[in-house]
Amino acid sequence: MNTITIEDRVNAENKTFKVDPHKGKLLSDVSSQWHSRPDDQRFLSLVDLQHKVETRFLDSTQDIVDAKHITIRAQQDDPDTLKINFLSRQSEVDIAPTHWSFGQLSTLAGAPAGYMRKLPAVLAGVNLQYGLQNLRQENVKLYFSPTLGELFAATGTEYGRVYDSELVSAVRNIAGNGTGDTIWKVPGAIDWSTYTYNPYVTISKETTTLYASDRDVFMFLVDDTRPIEIGKLSNGEPDIVFRGFYAWNSEVGSKTLGIATFLFRAVCQNRNIWGTQDYSEVTIRHSKNAPTRFAAEVGPALLEYSKASDQGIILGIQNAKSNVVAKTDDERFEWLNKRGFSSKQAASIINVGITEEGHPPESIWDFVQGITATARNIGHTDERIALEKMAGSLLKRAS
Repeated sequence: MNTITIEDRVNAENKTFKVDPHKGKLLSDVSSQWHSRPDDQRFLSLVDLQHKVETRFLDSTQDIVDAKHITIRAQQDDPDTLKINFLSRQSEVDIAPTHWSFGQLSTLAGAPAGYMRKLPAVLAGVNLQYGLQNLRQENVKLYFSPTLGELFAATGTEYGRVYDSELVSAVRNIAGNGTGDTIWKVPGAIDWSTYTYNPYVTISKETTTLYASDRDVFMFLVDDTRPIEIGKLSNGEPDIVFRGFYAWNSEVGSKTLGIATFLFRAVCQNRNIWGTQDYSEVTIRHSKNAPTRFAAEVGPALLEYSKASDQGIILGIQNAKSNVVAKTDDERFEWLNKRGFSSKQAASIINVGITEEGHPPESIWDFVQGITATARNIGHTDERIALEKMAGSLLKRAS
């Protein structure tokens, strides 16, 4: 676990950093989480978050059940209540589906979930019962809590569940409580009037970036007390970035498992991430091999990223800056064309690069800045992501 000393903290407290948030890319993923999460899904530390997901994990179990042995129960005088009854490990289980698992049951039964939710419980139960009795696959994997009386998930037998608590534990291995006992913490915020970034803000329900619900978990943490100078701005001031990552998962199948790492220049109060670059992402679908891949990829990737030397980041950028690949427009077009960029894209990259860096692109670093700046102006998501991946690939080769 990366630790910082009390002396380091005292020296760093209240220190702010002048940044240029308009370089690089704007990431809004965390802001979307921030806007949509109610208070009961916001946590002030990784300790609290882990307690939440582990309590659910310890109260829960999963079992593969013959779909034909599942009974759907509903009462005529109670149009809103529907129960699922089945035998699990020789014990009878009688539980209610959550909103999410009801949708999964409907999908398994071949019925549109949106329509089924509008029906009285008795009619919905009849349709579910019929669909489950006629499944091509005989078995379904159920994830549930007999204690809470809830069905959390209903999936095919090949679904590879990685528990939310496993991901939170992996993050805690490098981030402690996420509030400053290690280098990784909930981010600070930028002061737009001065373009200064303050790493230290009071962690509250309004500012936290640690979220969990009954269907997913999402954590955004940063190393924002140790700035990395990667060059100079056009006005001669240092171009400062910080390291950050976010990780997400859904043990019930509402989203993939993944981590994203990047450099950034600022986070604002509504949790948009400004001035990002070097974005890298690992995602894992919940296939039958997901638990093995999690153990082999996600945990080690977090540890490797946490231990990565700032000097290694700086050296990679310096190599990209010193690697001059084109000095004339003809050479610039030729170099970009050979790497899969169209002539139209090449022209945009060169022109935007001049605007961004103040001179025509010559080094790999110059071209990467032009590519990422061009990508920011593309509305089509797939095309934008493709350009960003190409930029990241060029930078990695230079390093």
